[in-house]
Amino acid sequence: MSSNVKEAVAEQAIVLAATRLRVPVWRPVSEHGRADLVLDIGEKLWRVQVEWGQLTPARDVVIVRIGTFRRTAHGYIRSTYSEGELDLFGVYCGELDRCFLLPAQLLANKTCVSLRLTAPRNGQQSCINLADDFTFDGAVAQLARARDWQSRGRGFESPQLHSNPRVAPVTVPADSCRMAFGYWLARVAAGQDAVVTRRGRPIARLTADVRAARSRTGAASERLENAAESPPGPATAAQPFASTTAAAGSS
Repeated sequence: MSSNVKEAVAEQAIVLAATRLRVPVWRPVSEHGRADLVLDIGEKLWRVQVEWGQLTPARDVVIVRIGTFRRTAHGYIRSTYSEGELDLFGVYCGELDRCFLLPAQLLANKTCVSLRLTAPRNGQQSCINLADDFTFDGAVAQLARARDWQSRGRGFESPQLHSNPRVAPVTVPADSCRMAFGYWLARVAAGQDAVVTRRGRPIARLTADVRAARSRTGAASERLENAAESPPGPATAAQPFASTTAAAGSS
């Protein structure tokens, strides 16, 4: 299939997936805008750019190539999407017949992103995107119920969208924490406390900076409320999430 046909198929697949979930879908009147669709989820309008996901020969990764091309007097110029232009990326993988929904900040200023269908063979846990964290149904369900969701989250199936500060922290062996420290920092920044143990005895506790988290949440809520008051259209919607950067400390 040509790229134009793939884009058309992907767009129809995302519309079908949304319709099955009874999510109203808005389409722009004219083409060549930054958003292909607008989804009405949780009483908010989300600008969505639809992309085709390419399955690798090993069938373990879905590659999503993003960006735009424009013709100038000096030839074609490729550009990326910046934060604020979109809210979500809808991805359809034809080989798997699966739809995914990703936060726009995850793809901001990038030309490609990989969604892993299986865990890496080398055991890597940080700096990877698991496809199951961005399933279309799960993402829509969380956006619909996370009314005060902060726009600085990274994914849908992770603690920052629905974490409860009173939930018991996870227990992490010291060796595992050392080997995947970046991964556990991301988990903690997302709202999941962790207790580091050695030989079964607690030696440290990792927790997010409460003041920084509250500051980000308040600013995000204000942006979402302001955006919701704007008229609907391809260029109007709430601003969702980017990577959480709350500081983590031990006690």
